[in-house]
Amino acid sequence: MKARVAFLCTGNSARSQMAEGWLRHLAGDRFDVFSAGTHPVGLNPGSVEAMAEVGIDISAQRSKHVSELMTQPFDHVITVCDRAKESCPRWPGPTHLLHWSFDDPAAAVDSDEARRQLFRRVRNEILGRIKGFLAQETASLASGPR
Repeated sequence: MKARVAFLCTGNSARSQMAEGWLRHLAGDRFDVFSAGTHPVGLNPGSVEAMAEVGIDISAQRSKHVSELMTQPFDHVITVCDRAKESCPRWPGPTHLLHWSFDDPAAAVDSDEARRQLFRRVRNEILGRIKGFLAQETASLASGPR
């Protein structure tokens, strides 16, 4: 059975969407992956573009409200922004809560090129955290049940 992971953000437009795409791409055979927001605003085109640059298509993902996931069990709930962490609801059943704080590229008001650079930086930072998460999960599985 696959472990279930939910990434939460405020708008579910950029950071949580990219995290969902990365984990599904790198370990979708081991994890069922979801994302949602406390105040969803739609998938940001900058997220789609940044992920497409590394060969990952997230264009079919959609922005969802966290209430769509609240009745489902998750092994891990990972907040990727401070505001989502502050308003993260309580999850049913045993859930491992993690917090990873990333800058919000969707809030950037710089030039188009500066925005693209911010999306790329955050995309790459998320990749680093996902790789660390996968290494920790692999080590945890090797050491036996939690």
